[in-house]
Amino acid sequence: MGILDIFGKKEVADELSGKVPFMIRTEFTPYRLKSKERSTVSFNINLKNLTGEPVMSSVVVELPRQLSFDSIGASKQKEVRLGTMAKDDEKSTSIDIFSGTGTDSGTYTITLTAFIHYRDYAHVINEVRKRVVLEVV
Repeated sequence: MGILDIFGKKEVADELSGKVPFMIRTEFTPYRLKSKERSTVSFNINLKNLTGEPVMSSVVVELPRQLSFDSIGASKQKEVRLGTMAKDDEKSTSIDIFSGTGTDSGTYTITLTAFIHYRDYAHVINEVRKRVVLEVV
């Protein structure tokens, strides 16, 4: 029994770090990019809080070097801060992904990481990763 147990406080960080924090659903609209030309898809992300506690959350999306978040091809990583999510709350966001003239046809793996933060966005309690495959034809 710890000193905080006497006052009725509980360590929420220990509870949140031990379980899967989010259910992540993703989809592309349209579902593929065109190769060797400039085209774009919307990467739709839906996050559901499974922790049973209100949490501060954010999402980081990382792209391979052939794809980009802007039309000139410079941005490969993007963070979206979703704010505080209540218990069983769902939040959605959409990010545009671009191909360019140097994008070959094939499949590309996109890494999506959803974070639970404590106090501010610099402190991370837990994270979950999902890899999504985008087809370029």
